[in-house]
Amino acid sequence: MSNIINARVTFRNSPIHILEKFTFKDLDSAYESFKKHSGLKELVILQTCNRVEIFGSTDKPDIRKIKKTWASLSGLEEVAFKENFEVSDDTAVCEHLLRLTSGLDSMVVGEEQILGQIRDAIIDAKERKMSGEYLNTLFDKAVKIGTRVRNSTGINKGTISVGSMAVKLAEENIDELKSKKILLIGTGEAATLVAKSLEKRGYPFFVTSRTMERSQAFAETVGGKPVSFEEIMKGFSNYDVLFVATVAPYFLVTYDRISEAMKNKTGMMILDLSNPRTVDEKVATIHGIKMMNLDQIAEMVDKNMRYRTNQKDNAEKIISEEIQVLEAQMRRLEVEPVVKEIFKDIDTRRTKELEKALRMLGETDASKVKIIEDLTKAVVEGIISEPMNNLRKASEQADEDLLKAASKLFDYKKKE
Repeated sequence: MSNIINARVTFRNSPIHILEKFTFKDLDSAYESFKKHSGLKELVILQTCNRVEIFGSTDKPDIRKIKKTWASLSGLEEVAFKENFEVSDDTAVCEHLLRLTSGLDSMVVGEEQILGQIRDAIIDAKERKMSGEYLNTLFDKAVKIGTRVRNSTGINKGTISVGSMAVKLAEENIDELKSKKILLIGTGEAATLVAKSLEKRGYPFFVTSRTMERSQAFAETVGGKPVSFEEIMKGFSNYDVLFVATVAPYFLVTYDRISEAMKNKTGMMILDLSNPRTVDEKVATIHGIKMMNLDQIAEMVDKNMRYRTNQKDNAEKIISEEIQVLEAQMRRLEVEPVVKEIFKDIDTRRTKELEKALRMLGETDASKVKIIEDLTKAVVEGIISEPMNNLRKASEQADEDLLKAASKLFDYKKKE
């Protein structure tokens, strides 16, 4: 296999605030610099919130040059890579990419976004003409295999964050949710998960917090329309769905407030993601109220998470089968230049001898010339096809001795 390498900094060895320092702010500059200074002939950059990775193909891998280029682009000292940097080559790269596309190497098992991000990364590299035969083959096959793993195992099925589960429950319990007025109380971690899920599904919502400044900052960063906390506390009658995700040490959503709000309403859903709870449990007894608390939501998330974890073995089995096929395909690419060069050299000799024979025969009749030319092609193909196919098979089986013998026999020298 031509030297396929992968250099990465990921959430596995770097907290997010450290990982951010390794990101490339300008992809154009990153591609240009790596192509120029790292010795990589092909290049794909994969950059997400949980990882920054470089996939490359080169005849002479030089990790020192890659580190130096990366450090220059990110403004870091090379020593910064000591604790955070991982490198893989050849077979390990193939396996790593398959685990990525299958969702096995994500922070959350079966995570869906990464497959699309990998697909976008190779499309971007192709458009930049930075990837080539090796990486195009590797990524295209990996995306197909990752899709197959997900479809076969269902490892990406089921909601796995408290925020997205809360939104899913609202979807299941409220008809025409997009037409309803949704309020999110809180701007912390759980509220962020809810907001991201609402935004992703296209649901407009209002957001409130202790201060208007905090609500506005949250809305600008994550989404939602900020509203005054004081206005909300006067009554909840304007809203159909409440997501409550705060850290208040007392009940914000009280029995009296909801009873008052329900005087002119037929129904409301309240999802309390707070810990400790900030919705009075007695609220659930009010007619027309559908209510769920954090424990109930977390239990559903845990059930989905257990399902995904149980599917890991099935996913690993498919990958172990596919990795051998993928490796064979990648190794075959290594011998194709040899095969093409041999065919080209033999065809040049065939053409030369054919022209000499036609001159000796004095043959100029086009139909007869074509018959003779087709005969020479058939003879050459009949002789050379089987040895070339055996050469391809030898490459798939990593038979280095036969490949070296063939290169020497046909006097093939790899072009730099």
